[in-house]
Amino acid sequence: MRSISEINQKIKEGKALVVTKDELLSLIEEKGYKNTFKEVDVVTTATFGPMCSSGIYFNVGHSQPKIKLGGGKVTLEGVPCYTGLSAVDLFLGAAALPEDDPRNRVYPGNFGFGGGHVIEKLVRGDDLLLLASAYGTDCYPRKELKTLINIKDLNEVVLFNIRNCYQNYNVAVNLSDKPIYTYMGVLKPNLGNANFCSAGYYSPLLCDPHYKTIGIGTKIFLGGGVGFVAFWGTQHNPCVERTEKGVPKRPAGTLALIGDLKGMNSQYLRGTSMIGYGVTLSVGVGVPIPILDEEIFENVCVKDEEIFAPVVDYSYDYPQGTGKILGEVSYKQLRSGVIQVQDEEVNCGCLSSLRKAKDIAGILKDWISQGRFFLTEKVENLPGCESGYRFKPLKERLK
Repeated sequence: MRSISEINQKIKEGKALVVTKDELLSLIEEKGYKNTFKEVDVVTTATFGPMCSSGIYFNVGHSQPKIKLGGGKVTLEGVPCYTGLSAVDLFLGAAALPEDDPRNRVYPGNFGFGGGHVIEKLVRGDDLLLLASAYGTDCYPRKELKTLINIKDLNEVVLFNIRNCYQNYNVAVNLSDKPIYTYMGVLKPNLGNANFCSAGYYSPLLCDPHYKTIGIGTKIFLGGGVGFVAFWGTQHNPCVERTEKGVPKRPAGTLALIGDLKGMNSQYLRGTSMIGYGVTLSVGVGVPIPILDEEIFENVCVKDEEIFAPVVDYSYDYPQGTGKILGEVSYKQLRSGVIQVQDEEVNCGCLSSLRKAKDIAGILKDWISQGRFFLTEKVENLPGCESGYRFKPLKERLK
């Protein structure tokens, strides 16, 4: 048994053994399970991939004369911001599109630029054009504003993502006779390909399936800087079918994340276009797993062959919400590049980057080993199935 405070003291003294997930598995092969458990203090896990439900809130400060942006109209690089917060607080979502984007009127739409790309440009340090119109009040008389803003000049700019780091997810295929364009990428007709999106054995919530160490207040790597788990994410769904070891076999838990955008890096926040679907933001997240007891250690040792994902038809079953699955495949099978679906061999690809996830885990390991990053005690657990929390789909009351 260990405690967070004991591990932090070892980090402070430069004595903590911090390893990435790959290094952990290598140590087990070299020294054995029990010896590795005794020696390792922290395992770094990570993921990098497209994560909708991401965005930023920011304060632009007051102009002279002052303007009330709340209730008005604001665009940043042509992309609309949400103004219904206050006079000069704004929110920009990763999926926001310019008003003149043709969307899918010319099908499939290109979706070359949107909120995710604006966030990437802002964190990169570019000057961005802000246009605003307002209705004017006695205390905020100005009605028009045109200016350039830069992240260095903003009072606050905060990355706030309400649903990231999905704990497992679907493998998407297409049973129809035409190509379809989805948030899981382009799916070729007649089982022409299969797409998945997860770091698998590196993924934080798959390494902590029962949320023993990850909870509200957990300190993390977020977008190249430091962030925190702010809450459980939207669509958090812990009560799904699991393996004997407790690993979810369906999309399950999610995280709401927050961090100071000024400390982040555009390598780990990338605007992403999904042809025929829209725009999003690819986000890098790294989570340290403290080895507090043997149950946590056993969970973090999970391998790709022990993680299974459902195969779902995105031409009918997913959009119609039937709940039907075509089968299950392990992440080891997915990583091989070919899976079996309905007795056919199907080539598969991944929308997330395992290489980038491993890079992030390595950076986080270095931060901790160098005494630049200390672990936090979670202040509240994420809801598990035993908590009585239940994910509720939309109940349609009007027909």
